[in-house]
Amino acid sequence: QVQLVESGGGLVQAGGSLRLSCAASGRTFSQYVMGWFRQAPGKEREFVASISWSGDRTYYKNSVKGRFTISRDNAKNTGYLQMNSLKPEDTAVYYCAADRDFLDYLWPKGYDYWGQGTQVTVSS
Repeated sequence: QVQLVESGGGLVQAGGSLRLSCAASGRTFSQYVMGWFRQAPGKEREFVASISWSGDRTYYKNSVKGRFTISRDNAKNTGYLQMNSLKPEDTAVYYCAADRDFLDYLWPKGYDYWGQGTQVTVSS
């Protein structure tokens, strides 16, 4: 199995940027697809972005397209989520997730491994 640890969250003003990192250990990172999800208080966990094993395919939630970029560096066993032009509605706990398959990538059930989450707060 693979262990995931997120970092890079924090407090930022609207319009600002943050880069989240997801460090993987335990197994060969390149064997896993990766996704980012977020969960705001009182809301369900929702899909943000996903990336294929080699990084040649990426998918995004409509509301973050053009502002967020998902990427990965398999040599460093690390995935990233670059978030620009942040809005207050982006405030949530952000989780990275991994799975061997790229099937139900839009849904939490499609991922077997999860990090502990990192808080992102965007002030207006």
